[in-house]
Amino acid sequence: MHDFRLLIAAAILMTFGINPDELGAAEKESKWIQLFNGKDLTGWTPKILFEEFGKDSRKTFRVANGAIQVNYENYDEFKETFGHLFYQTPFSHYRLRVEYRFTGDQLKGGPGWAFRNSGVMLHGQDPKTMTKDQSFPNSIEGQLLGGDGKKPRTTMNLCTPGTDVEMNGKLLKRHCIDSKSKTYHGDQWVTVEFEVRGSKSIKHLIDGEVVLEYTKPQLDDGTLIKGGTISLQSESHPCEFRKVELLPLDLGE
Repeated sequence: MHDFRLLIAAAILMTFGINPDELGAAEKESKWIQLFNGKDLTGWTPKILFEEFGKDSRKTFRVANGAIQVNYENYDEFKETFGHLFYQTPFSHYRLRVEYRFTGDQLKGGPGWAFRNSGVMLHGQDPKTMTKDQSFPNSIEGQLLGGDGKKPRTTMNLCTPGTDVEMNGKLLKRHCIDSKSKTYHGDQWVTVEFEVRGSKSIKHLIDGEVVLEYTKPQLDDGTLIKGGTISLQSESHPCEFRKVELLPLDLGE
């Protein structure tokens, strides 16, 4: 009976030229939560290496022109002062959509591997539990990379500070794993998504295509990670994030 009523409702919508599938997609789109309001850092708190949680003495993270900017105008040299900007609420099952781009030149003293390098940290630890000399939160990192204009370089890779994952039923101990994405050169905006399902699985997507997937995110001691914080990285190359939005998923999805 329930299915029959759904068919009738769909038929009625079609008579008015309304595609029920598009209506469902529109309804789902309206449920996205804007983690970044486009105006300021409300809901976000920095943790910079060697500084207390909440301190950002050189204003690494700021908002300008409708984007979160990771900038180094007040730095003379990087000196491995890695930083992260944490959202206030932890999450477990969700889709996360981010628009990012790299800009300008890398800060003096930044490591070679950090050229056009940033990241989105998922399932992260509570930043209040990080020590002052801890460079990265224990987390699952969606590594964001930009090309140098010549050589291929994938983005939406996986890095695992303090964590491990499984792929094809095997536990991986490698720190970073490349995706199968194309290379994005220059200062173009790139839109990426993560599909996170607690301790079960995580997928990295670009333009709706899965470029990397893995299962059983866990701490180095084997404890499965069911959820955690989301944060954006500062790794010595200026970058911007103009959209950070999240769609909660049902636990059963």
